[in-house]
Amino acid sequence: MSLEKKLEKWRRLEEEAREIRRREADWKFIESQPPRVRAALIYYIESGDIRTSAKLAGMDLEDFRELLRKANIPVVT
Repeated sequence: MSLEKKLEKWRRLEEEAREIRRREADWKFIESQPPRVRAALIYYIESGDIRTSAKLAGMDLEDFRELLRKANIPVVT
């Protein structure tokens, strides 16, 4: 498989994961969060980068994963 085809496949998988996170998220819960935490949750939904999202929220990784569960955001890889 060529590099171009591999990159296209990766891009499609990333978009599919993003769509799943958007669709499953509890947006009312997310909107009820303080601005910093809300921004971190949205960043995670869009990027899938859990470590940076946790840092943005000012939380450790374990606490941020618990917040993702409360927000019904799946950890899709």
